[in-house]
Amino acid sequence: MLAVVFIVAAILGGGSGGGRPSPSTPAPVGTAQSPTGAASTRSPAELGYPGFATSNTTRVGGPDPASSAAGVALAVYPSAELDQRPAAVTLVDAADWQAAIAASVLMAAPLGPPAGVPPGAERGAPSGAPLLISEAGGVPKPTAEALASLAPRGSRGSGGAQVFAIGAAAVPAGLTAHRVAARDPVATAAAIAEFRDRLFGAPPKHLVVASADEPSFAMPAAAWAARSGDPVLFTGPEELAAPTAAVLRRHPRTPVYVLGPSSVLPTSLVRQIAAIDGRVRRVSGEDPVENAIALARYRDGDFGWNVNDPGHGFVVARSDSSLDAAAAAPLSASGTWGPLLLTDSAATLPAALREYLLDVKPGYTTDPTRAFYNHVWVIGDEQQIDLRQQAQMDALAELAKIGETGG
Repeated sequence: MLAVVFIVAAILGGGSGGGRPSPSTPAPVGTAQSPTGAASTRSPAELGYPGFATSNTTRVGGPDPASSAAGVALAVYPSAELDQRPAAVTLVDAADWQAAIAASVLMAAPLGPPAGVPPGAERGAPSGAPLLISEAGGVPKPTAEALASLAPRGSRGSGGAQVFAIGAAAVPAGLTAHRVAARDPVATAAAIAEFRDRLFGAPPKHLVVASADEPSFAMPAAAWAARSGDPVLFTGPEELAAPTAAVLRRHPRTPVYVLGPSSVLPTSLVRQIAAIDGRVRRVSGEDPVENAIALARYRDGDFGWNVNDPGHGFVVARSDSSLDAAAAAPLSASGTWGPLLLTDSAATLPAALREYLLDVKPGYTTDPTRAFYNHVWVIGDEQQIDLRQQAQMDALAELAKIGETGG
């Protein structure tokens, strides 16, 4: 409770009068320019740029997924210099959560430095294509302003494209785009997997199959795809979707991991997958919170996060905001690289999540500067995940003295 009081005091003391924390970090570039050249008047906090942090947590709290995605992209690619910009950006349609999660794999793409990076700076230039939210009818303002700041220039690895447009996502005028689209979200995910193979120049090491009908069980796949380059495919519960089956047949000896319990993806469906590719395993938890933890803990050879000890990054989002999984995916492929975890309430930290974070809580015996540390990214504003939860996550991530005895 005392921690919560200090957090609230810090926000109210430095706030702008609207109840939302004022930014504690400067914008990555001076003044964003929209594609039309007009100066932006939106603050970094409105763009979702990290605006409030505790010792062990950082919130990317835009009022909507488009703002949060913009904030994440600018946090990962500050873009103050050319070699801090991505070569390309992925634009996804806000109405197509399946394609958004599947497109997270492009964050792992080996695109190389953006065009124009001077010789000698290539090694420091970021790769991958961060994800931004668009719409079929136009580009949301935070996305347009983030694009202006990121200023993707294309690269040899991107085929000269500045934007990978997924599905019906609109693209601002003046940007060179490569569009990946199909007749429905499941087919679009399969098309993304095929595009991924061309872009990477190599087949995937693993394939992930998730539910096309239960987004909260599919969300953790976005973080893993961004980190690993493993494509995410979708299916309904009764019959294996034809586009997904086609991808499996194209990679008959690639291990397949089904994400979700039998109540979501039944055993009969796993048998259908096994008939195509016998190397199939299930990773699951009984509810979305436990399902995300299961993938965070899982290891099978080189598949899975295997986060069962201290010294890691974590990303926490609401289980009912599927687009936030895709928006946050770049955080799992940069910085403190960590799995996506889920909370199912604005006000209460789920018991399973609390127990998991407690299990991997870092500690030290003599020298805290030589210890391992945990860090948690919190995705969403206070209406999605309130300050009490952020304070609890901060306490669970805090480095603790081990073996200290009372006086």
